Amino acid sequence: MPDRLSVAQGEFELNRLPKRPRELLQAWDAADEYLLDTVAERLKLLDGARMLIVNDSFGALAVALSAFRPYAVSDSYLSQQATRLNLAVNNLPEHSVSLLNSLGMPEGIFDLVLIKVPKTLALLEDELIRLRPHLTASTQVIVAGMIKSLPPSVWKLLERLVGPTTTSLARKKARLIFASLDTGLSAPSSPYPVCYQLENTDYLISNHANVFSRDSLDIGTRFFLQHLPSRRDACNIIDLGCGNGLVGLIAAERSPEATVHFVDESFMAIASARENFQRVFGEQREATFCVGDGLIEAEPESADLILCNPPFHQQNTIGDQIAVSLFKQSRRVLRKGGELWVIGNRHLNYHSYLDRLFGAHSIIASNSKFIIVKAVFAG
Repeated sequence: MPDRLSVAQGEFELNRLPKRPRELLQAWDAADEYLLDTVAERLKLLDGARMLIVNDSFGALAVALSAFRPYAVSDSYLSQQATRLNLAVNNLPEHSVSLLNSLGMPEGIFDLVLIKVPKTLALLEDELIRLRPHLTASTQVIVAGMIKSLPPSVWKLLERLVGPTTTSLARKKARLIFASLDTGLSAPSSPYPVCYQLENTDYLISNHANVFSRDSLDIGTRFFLQHLPSRRDACNIIDLGCGNGLVGLIAAERSPEATVHFVDESFMAIASARENFQRVFGEQREATFCVGDGLIEAEPESADLILCNPPFHQQNTIGDQIAVSLFKQSRRVLRKGGELWVIGNRHLNYHSYLDRLFGAHSIIASNSKFIIVKAVFAG
């Protein structure tokens, strides 16, 4: 797969993360190309114009527009790391792009806001509400996405929270939406984070906008929670890809002597996990919360138990590359005799990867939709 993006701003080498040998997927899509060409052809940006980029997948927009010193907001740690990598690969200074997470917005007014439509409509809603104070009637807002990711609900959301919209013609199955601020619209308060009470407990569970199954307990997590082990001998348990932290929360309850470590690449997920754990345990239990690329920063042979419900998609791309990467990292981080517990849809065949890495697996539980498997690190 060619890894060079050619657009009006120049030609750039771009990489995806996590890196894979013989990568078959590009680090950009036709919506990125359409957006960059439109910025170059239609917009006359003055020196000092303030630019904000939201949901840049792997830094294609930030790298191509780095001359404008944009701010880039993302909920993805991998996206931010890919942006840093791709700036370096193209000999561009890292400080030419200001990287920020999705829980805040930079101060001041922006002249141009470029938004890639996220997979989750709730995240777009939260972002638009946070953006409102930073827009004026002269701010140009352009939303880009592949047509399949631009349902009518995206238009309705933009018109409700920003103002009137117009659309471009389709190009290579991509489309742009242009939005203008209606200063007469009342700015709504954000509905996020949302909360629900975890069934069969008194726990109030808080979920930021980009957290999976934020309104209720999903059936996969429910099944996993029913079968989590009690490990009074465990010193360190990792909730890997923790989301809102429910698995680690219940693991802490069942293994009272353990320190639980919550790991996710989503800033909103880690914020939710921290809020939920501290609401239940306060300062009584020790825990760590890490936004990162899986277990890359974890010490070798440092965990007794790793619990993982791997994502099977990265942004809008479905695949097993994230899961396989997490399994490999887990093998390095487990102590001798340590266990990796994985839940997944039956058709994903995670057990075949675990057999390859650990030599064997055992089935803990299964139903018509999910299977929970365990692999032990023999050392």
